[in-house]
Amino acid sequence: MSNFAEGDEDVKATHRGMVARVLSFVAMVMWLGGFHINLIVGTLCLLNFPNPWACSILAIWILLVFIPARYSSPLGSSVARFICKHATKYFPIKVIFEDENAFDASRSYVIAAEPHSVLPIGIVVLTPQSGVLPINNLRALASTAVFWTPIIRHVWSWLGVAPITRKYFTELLQKGVSCIVVPGGVQECLYMENGREVVFLKNRFGFIRVAMEAGSPIVPTFCFGQSKSYKWWKPTGSWYRQLSRAIGFTPLVFWGRFGGPIPFRTPMYYVIGKPIEVSKNTSPSREEVAAVLGQFIAAVEALFEKHKGAAGFQDTSLHIY
Repeated sequence: MSNFAEGDEDVKATHRGMVARVLSFVAMVMWLGGFHINLIVGTLCLLNFPNPWACSILAIWILLVFIPARYSSPLGSSVARFICKHATKYFPIKVIFEDENAFDASRSYVIAAEPHSVLPIGIVVLTPQSGVLPINNLRALASTAVFWTPIIRHVWSWLGVAPITRKYFTELLQKGVSCIVVPGGVQECLYMENGREVVFLKNRFGFIRVAMEAGSPIVPTFCFGQSKSYKWWKPTGSWYRQLSRAIGFTPLVFWGRFGGPIPFRTPMYYVIGKPIEVSKNTSPSREEVAAVLGQFIAAVEALFEKHKGAAGFQDTSLHIY
C-alpha cells in the first residue's frame, strides 16, 4: 500500500510541477511578449501597406497607445498578481537582504536596481504585488518610450510601472511612495559586453539629486544572472551611440527561448543592500551630489564582490562606466 501511495504522490508532484511550469511560461508571455508582438504586427502592416486590412490593424494599434492604462483597475490588478506570482518562479529568483530590518515602512526609498541588461526583468521580484520589500507604497519607474508602445504600456502600468520623469519621481517620494529606478537606464545597453557585468553610473547624478531633495535613502541592489536571460546583438560605432542618445533608448536585437521574447530559464540571485542615508537638501551642490553618488557606486561594487561567489559569478568582473 505504501508503494502505491508513494507512487500517487510522485505523480501528483510531477503534475504540480508541470502546471507550475506552464503557468510561469504563460506569465512571461503576458509580461514580455508585447515586444515581439509589436515587431511582428508592425512588420506585417508595413509590408502590406496600403492594403485595407493592414491599414485597419495599424490604426487600431496606434489607437492602443491612447487608451488609458490605470494602475489600480480590477483587470490590471488581476493580471499583475498573476504575473508576479508565477514569473518569479520561472527562473527562479532568490532574494538576499543585507539587512532587512534596516527598512522603515513609513519612509520613502529610492530602490536603485542594477544592472539594466537587455531588460531589467529581475525587478519583478521587487514589485508591490510580490511583497518582498518591507515597504508599504512602491512604484517602479521606466523610460517614457515604454508608454508609447501598445500592449506593453498597459501590462507594465498594471504592474505599477510609471514614466520616469523628474517631476513625477519627486512627487512620489514627497508623498511617501518609494520608487524603483534603474540608474544606468537604457544607455547602459551601449556598454554591455558578453562575459562581464557592466553598469553605467559615473555620470548618473539625477536620481541622487532627487533622492537628496526628498531626503529619501538610496538602496543599492544587484541582480546576478539577469545578463544571461537573453542573447543579443547590437551594431558598433559612434553613429550607433549618437542614434541611441537621440532617440532615448538603445535599439538592439535580442532573443530568448525559441528565438522569441521569453527569456532563458536562468536562475537569478537578487541582492538588496543596506539603505544609504542622505540628509534632506532641497538644493544640493554638484559636489554634494557627486559625493553621495560615489558612496552608491562603492556600495554596488561591494555587493557584487561580496556575493558573486555564492551567485556562481566568481570568475566574472564588474566594469563601471
